[in-house]
Amino acid sequence: MGHSAAVWDYRAATEITKDWNGIDQIMLRTPQGVSARVSLHGAQVTSWRNEQGEELLFTSSKAIFKAPKAIRGGIPLCFPQFGNCGSLELHGFAKNKMWAIDDNPPPLPANDSCGKSFVDLLLKSSEEDMKGWPHSFEFRLRVSLTTDGALNLISRIRNINGKPFSFSFAYHTYLLVSDISEIRIEGLETLDYLDNLCQKERFTEQGDALTFESEVDRVYVSSPNVIAVLDHERKRTYVIRKEGLPDVAVWNPWEKKSKSMTDFGDDEYKQMLCVNGAVIEKPVNLKPGEEWTGRLQLSVVPSSFCSERLGLDRGDL
Repeated sequence: MGHSAAVWDYRAATEITKDWNGIDQIMLRTPQGVSARVSLHGAQVTSWRNEQGEELLFTSSKAIFKAPKAIRGGIPLCFPQFGNCGSLELHGFAKNKMWAIDDNPPPLPANDSCGKSFVDLLLKSSEEDMKGWPHSFEFRLRVSLTTDGALNLISRIRNINGKPFSFSFAYHTYLLVSDISEIRIEGLETLDYLDNLCQKERFTEQGDALTFESEVDRVYVSSPNVIAVLDHERKRTYVIRKEGLPDVAVWNPWEKKSKSMTDFGDDEYKQMLCVNGAVIEKPVNLKPGEEWTGRLQLSVVPSSFCSERLGLDRGDL
C-alpha cells in the first residue's frame, strides 16, 4: 500500500478549504486515495471518491450551493423530521444550517474512532429554530473514512431540554448509478413499506429484489441492517450498513417529477437513487439528558461479491 496505518497521520489527512461561496468544507483522505468532502453548510457530505478517483455520490448539475437552500445531492441530514408535516420545512432544518467543527467532542467507543480520517461537527439549537421547534438539542456528527475506504457517518442527538421531545431522521443518501433501469436493491424483499405515492398506504414487497421502471417513493419499515444496491453496468455493489436506523426510504423521481424540480436536471433521475437509512415510522423519543445514536456505513464491493455473503455479515459497523 505504500503506507501503513500505524504511520499515517489521520489528522494530517484532514484539510479545510472553502467552496466558491466561501463556506468551509473539510476534505478527508486515506493513504490509498479514497476521499470525502463535507460542507459546514448542513454538515452535508458532498463527495465520496474511490481509490480510482471515481465519484460515488450523485449531485445534480443544477444543485444550488447557496445557503439556506440545501444542496441537491450528496448526503443531506433530515432532522428533526423526514418528509413534510407541521410548520417545519421539508425534511427539517439541520440540512440548511451552518454547523461548527467540534474540537472537543465527547469520546466515541474505541471501535468508532481508531485508524480513520475523520471530522466532528456540531449543531446546537438556535433561537430561530426554537420558534418552529421549541426544543433544546445538541447534534453531533462524525464523518470518517475507514482504512479500506468505507464512508462512516455517526449522528448523536442529545436532549438538553427540560422536557421530552421526539423526532424522525434520515441520511438522505444520493447514490450515483450508471442507469436506474439496471439497478436492483436486495435486502428489502418481503418487507412492509409505506408508499408516499399512495397516501402512505401500507404494502408488502413482493419481488425478490426492488427494481425501477417508474417513480418510487417508499419507506420500508423494520428493515435489516445490511442492504445491497447492485449496479449491473458498473459491476459494483453499494453495501449499506446501519444501526439505530430501522427504516429505509427509497426514492427516484423519474421523468415527470424531475422536470418539476428547479434544482434537478430533466434526465438526471437515470443516474441517481436515494437509499436512506432512517427512523420514520416510529419516531425517536428522548427524555431530558438522553442521547440517540444512528450509524451509517457505505462501502463498495465488486458485484461478483454475491449478496448471500452480505446476508451473513450483519455484525456491528
